[in-house]
Amino acid sequence: MAYVRTFTVTVSGGKYFIDSVQQPTINIAEGGLYKFDLSDSSNEDYVFRFSTTSNGTHAGGSLYTTGWSQNLGGGNPGAHVLLQLALDAPDPLYYFNLAEANGGGQI
Repeated sequence: MAYVRTFTVTVSGGKYFIDSVQQPTINIAEGGLYKFDLSDSSNEDYVFRFSTTSNGTHAGGSLYTTGWSQNLGGGNPGAHVLLQLALDAPDPLYYFNLAEANGGGQI
């Protein structure tokens, strides 16, 4: 399956920037395959994850791993996370940094 969209992820000041916008709400569709490109060196000490809770595990939530896979750690050439959103996926979902609070946003 081809990617519906690739998002470029960078980090500045402990906040995620998606396609150069700080912590935007991302609109994606059920069934689509989305690539989050984490190859920028700013991602080196960050762990990009998904949750059904805003701020993820920092707010007592758990990781959302359905349809999720990772290639390499952030900051490495080719590093990315793939998400194929299940047809029955929770709405909303959130992206967050597993290592540090308050850096993510809503999907």
